[in-house]
Amino acid sequence: MAKVLIENLYKIYPGEKGRPEKVAVDNANFEIQDREFMVLVGPSGCGKTTTLRMVAGLEEITRGAIYIDGKKINEIPPKDRDIAMVFQNYALYPHMSVFRNMAFGLELRGVPKDEIRHRVDSAAKTLGLLEPDNLLERKPKALSGGQRQRVALGRAIVRNPKAFLFDEPLSNLDAKMRVETRTEISKLHRKLNSTMIYVTHDQTEAMTMADRIVVMRYGKVQQIAAPLELYHQPANLFVAGFIGSPPMNFFTGTLTASRQGTLEFIEKVPAGQTPFRCALSAETSRRLSSRQDRDVILGLRPEHLHPNSLTSGVTLEATVEVVEPMGAETFVYLRTGGHTCICRTTQIEFMDLEGKKLNLGPDLSRAVFFDPQTEAAIPV
Repeated sequence: MAKVLIENLYKIYPGEKGRPEKVAVDNANFEIQDREFMVLVGPSGCGKTTTLRMVAGLEEITRGAIYIDGKKINEIPPKDRDIAMVFQNYALYPHMSVFRNMAFGLELRGVPKDEIRHRVDSAAKTLGLLEPDNLLERKPKALSGGQRQRVALGRAIVRNPKAFLFDEPLSNLDAKMRVETRTEISKLHRKLNSTMIYVTHDQTEAMTMADRIVVMRYGKVQQIAAPLELYHQPANLFVAGFIGSPPMNFFTGTLTASRQGTLEFIEKVPAGQTPFRCALSAETSRRLSSRQDRDVILGLRPEHLHPNSLTSGVTLEATVEVVEPMGAETFVYLRTGGHTCICRTTQIEFMDLEGKKLNLGPDLSRAVFFDPQTEAAIPV
C-alpha cells in the first residue's frame, strides 16, 4: 500500500476574456498515511474533486507537489502511478460483460489469463457478484445501480493498486442503496487494508467512513481531524455548521461580568425582544476572560439543547415553529428572541406544541465559542 503526501498544492485556472483567474485549490497541505481511509468533504466548488484528479494525474498541477511513497509523481502519467479510480458514473463498457469490464485493464497490461481469472473471481467473491446470482456474464444494462457500482469497485480491486481513489461513487444511488454500498466500501477497506482517498459532499458519508476527514471550502483546507474531533471541536464556524446533521446552533451575544464574579453570555436580540442569559462556569470564565465585554458566537449542537429544562440552572425560552418526528428521535425547530435553533431529542410528544413556548436547558459544558470577526473557534 502507499503513503500519499500533498505539499503546497495549487490549481489555478487562467481567466478568460479579461476575467480574473480561478483558484480551485489554494495551498493544500496534508498527508494520507499508509492504509488510511481519508475523506475530502465540502460543498460544490470547494476543490475536493480537483485535488483528487491531480492525485490521479487527470488534472495538471499549477504549483506544489504530490508524493506517493516518497516519490514525486507530478510528471508521471496516470497509467504509471499505480492507483485505481472509481468514478461517480461507473464508467463501464456497455458492450462488455461484467467479467470483461473487470478484466479489460489487466488484459491491456498483458497479465496472464489464469492470473486474470483468479483476480476477477476473487474480487467478485469479495463484492458479492457470484452469489446468490453469478453476474459475471451479464452486461451492465442488466444490472442495478448498486451492482454496477460494485463492478466498478471490482475493476479497481483486481489491479492491486497502491491507493484507491473514489470520486463521489454513491451520488447516483438511491438512499437505501447508498447506505448499503457505504457499508460495503468500509468493509472492503478493512478487508483489503489499503490506502483510500474518498471525495464526497455528503458529511454523513464522511463521518461514518473516514479515519480522518479533510474539510475544504473555496479551495482551502479548513480542518483535518478524526470525525468525532471535527464534530466536537470544530476549528471554525464553517466546519461547525457543515459537519453534523442537523447543524450546530449559533447564538450571537456578548460576554459580561455577572454578580457571581463569572462571565455571563447575553444573547443579542432586536429591540423589544427578551434575550436569554446564561452564566458560564468559573473555569470557562477564566479561559474566556480576555473576551469580557466583547461579542462572541455561542455554538451548541441540537442534542445539547434539552427540552423542558432537564439540565439544572440555565433555561432558554423559545417558540416552537416546526416539529419533525424521525422515529427514534424528534427534531424541534424553534425561535428565541433573536435566533432560530434546532433541538434533537428522544422525547416524543411534541406534535401539539407548534406555536407554543418551550423551555430548553442548554448543556454549556458542550458549548463552543467563536470569534465573530475571524470565525475561528476560541480555545476554552
